[in-house]
Amino acid sequence: MKKHLLLLSSLILLPIFAFAQSDKGFDQIIDEAFQPVSDFFSKVVFFQIADGLPFVIALLVLSAIFFTVYFGFINITKFGTAINVVRGKFDEIEGHEGASADATVDGDIRDTIRDESQDGEVTHFQALATAVSGTVGNGNIAGVALAIALGGPGATFWMIICGLLGMSTKFVECTLGVAYRDIGEDGTVYGGPMYYLTKGLKERGMAGLGKVLGVLFAIFCIGGSFGGGNAAQSNQATIVLKEMFGLTSAAAGFWIGIVLAILVGIIIIGGIKRIASVTEKVVPFMAVLYIIACLYIILSNFTLIDDAVGMIVSEAFTPRAGIVGGLIGALMVGFKRAAFSNEAGAGSASIAHSAVKTKFAASEGLVALLEPFIDTVVICTMTALVIVIFNTGGHFEYGGTGAVLIDGVSYEGAGITSKAFAQYIPYSNVFLTVAVVLFAVSTMISWSYYGLQAWKFLFGRSKVADIIYKILFCLFVVIGAAAQMGSIWAFSDAMIFAMVFPNMVGLFILFPKVKEELTRYLSAIKASLS
Repeated sequence: MKKHLLLLSSLILLPIFAFAQSDKGFDQIIDEAFQPVSDFFSKVVFFQIADGLPFVIALLVLSAIFFTVYFGFINITKFGTAINVVRGKFDEIEGHEGASADATVDGDIRDTIRDESQDGEVTHFQALATAVSGTVGNGNIAGVALAIALGGPGATFWMIICGLLGMSTKFVECTLGVAYRDIGEDGTVYGGPMYYLTKGLKERGMAGLGKVLGVLFAIFCIGGSFGGGNAAQSNQATIVLKEMFGLTSAAAGFWIGIVLAILVGIIIIGGIKRIASVTEKVVPFMAVLYIIACLYIILSNFTLIDDAVGMIVSEAFTPRAGIVGGLIGALMVGFKRAAFSNEAGAGSASIAHSAVKTKFAASEGLVALLEPFIDTVVICTMTALVIVIFNTGGHFEYGGTGAVLIDGVSYEGAGITSKAFAQYIPYSNVFLTVAVVLFAVSTMISWSYYGLQAWKFLFGRSKVADIIYKILFCLFVVIGAAAQMGSIWAFSDAMIFAMVFPNMVGLFILFPKVKEELTRYLSAIKASLS
């Protein structure tokens, strides 16, 4: 452990000496190197099939609608069941006590089923907490602010719609994640789209396609872990920390990045069990605290709630002048930020859910559908209402590049949310800084697990591969902290959405398997209740 930390720290500190003598700031050097990369991937991933309509957004939305209808609006009809699974109501079914009076269950001998159910490393709640910590991040604070600044209040409406539909997509991909996971000899779980693409498509006589899609997904997932799950998070944490302490130099951002990298490194070396043990404590605490603060602001401005909700709904269909792209612009901004926030369709969360202890794959799929609801429908909406209520006073203009002027000072991302909080809660800059940093760290440690799984899929499961990835991950924490927001978020968006393409091919080929798993699990529940 100490050797690993020393190695991580040494490699993170090396760039200081490399850039110390440069006439340019480190942030400028990073931006100049990073901008062409982010521009290239953005153009490729977000190619448009109509004016203002990227193909990837249309694919996500139409797929989510299809899965919602095919599975009988499972995002609504099985919401209560999902809650019961998380709170342990059906644990006896997972242990297979009383699930059936027959000698066999689904072809398995009863006496051997319990052993089979022990596959996995974490509980339903821990898997949910880990996955939620990967989605409930600064997309909920900075991303929502960016969406509203760009697309106006109406973008919030489309974020909510995207979140509700995304619940069905999340159910499908996380069920497949458990169904096709690999269990190592030491009990370590390896799962996610890489495995259900290769194993699932092989079952259907498409082994070659499955391998290609699995490799592509793994590459994009690694990019997503360095971008949206890492650099974008440290970037926003650095912004609020520098603002709180009045730091202006580029070197300050670099040093903050180093501290964050060492903190993250200490946690991620412990693997999924340590990550889960951290996230199951941090995520509920920070989410509840953040929601309470939002509710305080919203309820303190009770008379403005109807105005804010009215603006969100009306401007979803008739955006005001100045919002770039009009209706389609507001819709696309809302969908894009929601998809970035809850990652439904990207397949990343299925990696965390694959580690759950269960025999029934659909049980974890049902747990997973709660994520977009918690992340987008609840937390993103809370943030949006706070910002829209704040701006009923006309503090800034909607539209433009995403950066807004408030009292003559430019703010973007988390800075906008921070300004809104400061209007209503004394010393809220301290609270929001803590929230942003906790959101950032929890997201980074979850995404480190996602990226590591993809890395091991490509390069093997050796200790060398493990430590190389973790070193690179920590370096990107520093890069994100030192770079400007624009290029970091462009790259992050591109990597997260690139994962959608190979993942969706798998979902459309394998969704009948999900239907089988759901029927199997619901039958077990019914048998236990009879």
